[in-house]
Amino acid sequence: MAQAKKSDSSPRPTHSIRASGGKASAKVYVGDCRELLRRIPECRPVGEQDERWANGGVQLIFADPPFNWNVKYDKWHDAMPREDYLDFTRNWLDACIDALTPTGALWVNIPDDTAAEIVVHLKSRGLTMGNWCIWHYRFGQNTQNWFINSKVHALYFVKDPANRIWNPDDVLEPSDRATTYFDPRTIEKKEGRAGLRLPMDVWYGQYWGRIQGNNKERRANHMNQIPEVYLERVILSTSNPGDVVLDPFLGSGTTATVARELGRPAIGVEFSTDNAASAVERIRKGAVRVGLARNQSTAIFSPRKVSERALEQYRDRLEKASES
Repeated sequence: MAQAKKSDSSPRPTHSIRASGGKASAKVYVGDCRELLRRIPECRPVGEQDERWANGGVQLIFADPPFNWNVKYDKWHDAMPREDYLDFTRNWLDACIDALTPTGALWVNIPDDTAAEIVVHLKSRGLTMGNWCIWHYRFGQNTQNWFINSKVHALYFVKDPANRIWNPDDVLEPSDRATTYFDPRTIEKKEGRAGLRLPMDVWYGQYWGRIQGNNKERRANHMNQIPEVYLERVILSTSNPGDVVLDPFLGSGTTATVARELGRPAIGVEFSTDNAASAVERIRKGAVRVGLARNQSTAIFSPRKVSERALEQYRDRLEKASES
């Protein structure tokens, strides 16, 4: 598929949602992100902004592109020849890189068959990998010829690792040492907070599964919907309140919904007019689970058996350490 032509004109958002009730604003554009990203004021490349364009830029981009798996998206052709799909991928990645602020972060949600190509391209463009995370879920499609797929890659890249925005305290979770082994070392450690740790790079747990039909987050007629907790972790850790968050493949609207809930103005681009309208309806309604998964343990083993007295003493020490 050929890259869309560029234009100097500034497009008007198809949908606009004002900030209200503590929630940030949101703008949704309908069209091809390869063409639109270079024209949206907040996304113009550094050095091309002038008095006509908004100052600043985009701090955080989360991209969940079509996987080219011949899925029946509305209007979008999801069965390109392989090389055409890779050209498409490189084109939208380059537009995203140009839209980022110098401290910006780019996250890409992608399966096995294109993860390596994206990593190579982003490194060739001078970005630095922060993490190669895995979103793990237990409900994979049954297969007979291959091991069942139960993951998607969450690739985290930054422009400048020395000056990135990084908020570890906003995404801490209880460590296994605290919840399972009652290890006093978690109380006595000199770095971080007692009993807490940063999440590991394989992401799973309550509310982290694939969004099935009976899930409260489910939006009808949307494919491959990502859970809100996933975006919450991404947005809290790599942006600040007031930072602009962009999703070039808006889909069901998860990124914009969570960003707005967390005080980050959101910009979404969606190829389908109908999907965009559905996403906007969801963005207006707000998130379902933001905040629920914070401070939840992801331990996979049952707590070790200890006496009630020892357990009470341990928890008292942990509580005092956490308050100090």
